[in-house]
Amino acid sequence: MTVTDPHAPALRLEGVRKVYPMADGEVVALERADLTVDRGEIVALVGPSGSGKTTLCSIAGGILRASGGTIVVGGDDISGYSPKQLTAFRRRAVGFVFQTVNLVPFLTARENLLVVDEIGARTGAPARARADQLLEELGLADRAKNLPSQLSGGQRQRVAIGRALMNDPTLVLFDEPTSALDSKLGRQVMELIRSEMTARGIAAIVVTHDERITAFADRTVHISDGVLDA
Repeated sequence: MTVTDPHAPALRLEGVRKVYPMADGEVVALERADLTVDRGEIVALVGPSGSGKTTLCSIAGGILRASGGTIVVGGDDISGYSPKQLTAFRRRAVGFVFQTVNLVPFLTARENLLVVDEIGARTGAPARARADQLLEELGLADRAKNLPSQLSGGQRQRVAIGRALMNDPTLVLFDEPTSALDSKLGRQVMELIRSEMTARGIAAIVVTHDERITAFADRTVHISDGVLDA
């Protein structure tokens, strides 16, 4: 796991804002958010569509630049990072699992994991060993050579989780990971997220509008109109 300061929280946001200038004023997408997520902690971020959930996670993951405030991941202050520095940061410190899964359709399950390390530090035999280990732990060893179209929704979500873990991240961000699954599969995926994050001591933020997901989190944070109620 990437560790700049092993004693620092996985994530610390202080006074983080995101403002979009408009012709007739500005739109505040995130208003002075303060949030600390400890290592190994799972936080459910709950709010309606347009509340600022994705904006907050995009800033925490270095995808989106904040208009103000401080963002520290694993003791690494990324607030003033250049685009090049943010790209390197994302590769080494953050995992993403998007709502639409976003697996490469013409790559097998194993290859979808390996593509992460083609642009990372681990290559060749170490990368293959890491991918095989994760597929085994996720119960997908017998599906390693299957394309995404040959996998069930739950299996595709597991591949996406494995891909997010390939770089041994400090923080994993999940965007509505159960929205495309029925309730049974949704519970299974959340149980998997819970067990995998806990076993590895990796922090996670799970974005959701489904209050049932909060049962799998250590803590629930609500957001509405860009205002965080931590």
